[in-house]
Amino acid sequence: MIRRAMIRRRNSMWRPANSLPLAFLVLLLAFSNCGCKSNAHTSDSRLQKIDEMLNAQLPQGTPKSRVEYFLNSRGYKLEDSPDKNSFIGLVRHVDTDTLQPATARVTFHFDSNNKLISYELQSIPDALLRP
Repeated sequence: MIRRAMIRRRNSMWRPANSLPLAFLVLLLAFSNCGCKSNAHTSDSRLQKIDEMLNAQLPQGTPKSRVEYFLNSRGYKLEDSPDKNSFIGLVRHVDTDTLQPATARVTFHFDSNNKLISYELQSIPDALLRP
């Protein structure tokens, strides 16, 4: 009877070979979590807050009219683009943590159904927005 209990206990013990699928799962989750942070459209740290705002308010698939309304309602300037499926907005944002302004030229790209595909940010001097 004691011997049977010992055999059951030995068979139910955790073995390193059984942890391989668990280790694979942990690595997969770690890599997928890192991949989620690839929503950044710029590597410029000054434009990070603008990028976060646009990511939250204008996700992929947003209608062109909604993007235009978003920019106009906040007083951002719009520029025409040579490409009929895109336009440019000049977005100025003050970082509330550092109180530093940042201005970006944002090119919005749309598909044939006027849905937002992507956008690109480029830093521009703040003086360009002053009258």
